[in-house]
Amino acid sequence: MVLKIRLARFGKRNAPFYNIVVAHARTARNSKPLEVLGTYDPIPHAPAHGAGKPYKDIKLDSARAKYWLGVGAQPSDTAWRLLAMVSFLPPSSWVETWWLIE
Repeated sequence: MVLKIRLARFGKRNAPFYNIVVAHARTARNSKPLEVLGTYDPIPHAPAHGAGKPYKDIKLDSARAKYWLGVGAQPSDTAWRLLAMVSFLPPSSWVETWWLIE
């Protein structure tokens, strides 16, 4: 059975919040996952001390992510980008060009 690391959407309309999950490839986006690896909040937050750029919050259990990648789970393009942003995976050529577009 093929496993995917992907995002499951939660939150309200116009205020998304995502769980980074491991699920079977053929299940629906918001079906029950095998495991929740972390969270991603795409809405920029201001830094606590007020100075600096706003940031998007990514929390990840790196030990479990490393385990699931080791047993063959394939990250989706968006999950790959998030794992590359936290320096867990090398950026792919597609991800690098996508960053330049933003």
